[in-house]
Amino acid sequence: MSNLTIKSNAFKDGQVIPKVHGYKNENYSPPLEISQIPLDTKSLVLIMDDPDAQAAVGKVWVHWIVWDISPDTTNIAQNSIPQSCKQGTTDFGNIGYGGPAPPDKEHTYVFKLYALDTETLDCKKGSNKAQVEDAMQEHIVAITTLKGRYSPDT
Repeated sequence: MSNLTIKSNAFKDGQVIPKVHGYKNENYSPPLEISQIPLDTKSLVLIMDDPDAQAAVGKVWVHWIVWDISPDTTNIAQNSIPQSCKQGTTDFGNIGYGGPAPPDKEHTYVFKLYALDTETLDCKKGSNKAQVEDAMQEHIVAITTLKGRYSPDT
């Protein structure tokens, strides 16, 4: 069993995500730290979504999809992505990071990090969350999450 870990120095797990990371503000992706990557990991996938959007818009809202991340990656700087990785299309209709933007009340945003036993996924740049999840389904070695909260008045 792995203790794969993802955290951020911008906010602690379960705490408020700073305004600078909000979609209607600077829309900077938060800095992330990855540790305890299983030895058999060949790539990483990061998906950020908002399950609380289900009540407001009728679905889990996808904010960020990044895959083919090197297993040597231990830090992702604010407002950047690791070299040679691919990004998918968010529910905002854009490729890349789309920060928190709750339409009604405080929502919890989930950053899910997956360790995979394959180096690349059979997905083109701009793929959606379902396509990436389908491609990685048989390859997941470990999963971890980081949660942050954000409200319209953050």
